[in-house]
Amino acid sequence: MLRWRVFRPLMVLTLYGAPLWAQAFCFDAAAAKYHVSPLLIKSMAIGESNLDPHATNDNRDKKTGKIKSTDYGLMMINSTHIPRLVSMGVIRDKNDLLNKPCLNVQIGTWILAKHFQVCGVSWNCLGSYNAGFRVDRHETRERYANRIWKIYQQQTGAQ
Repeated sequence: MLRWRVFRPLMVLTLYGAPLWAQAFCFDAAAAKYHVSPLLIKSMAIGESNLDPHATNDNRDKKTGKIKSTDYGLMMINSTHIPRLVSMGVIRDKNDLLNKPCLNVQIGTWILAKHFQVCGVSWNCLGSYNAGFRVDRHETRERYANRIWKIYQQQTGAQ
């Protein structure tokens, strides 16, 4: 009985604490590599997938309802990136985006850093992570950036 009392908390920490430590490490490592705030990356992952590494989302054509693309994992990496990621040797297939959460965070942060190189470090540019660069998507970029900003504020404890 005494052994179970000692073992059980250790088991809980192992099962539930390790992923939190791993997530923190993933955000910190990606942030350091691409010079982006780890809290910003975590805020994006919360906004994108609610920190669910196995999350997926089908993006449908508004007129036809046909699936145009699919988003995968913590950072909701869009399937349009998969051919390039495979050709670069970063992933084998879409399953790597779901089964390797730290890799997913690295890829998402790399995509964000590339966007910042194109349009500068700003909240509007951050919105391009979700809405792309098209001029007619400005409002969508703004909505996304505002949503992530609110999550970021919650993460920093700011009001």
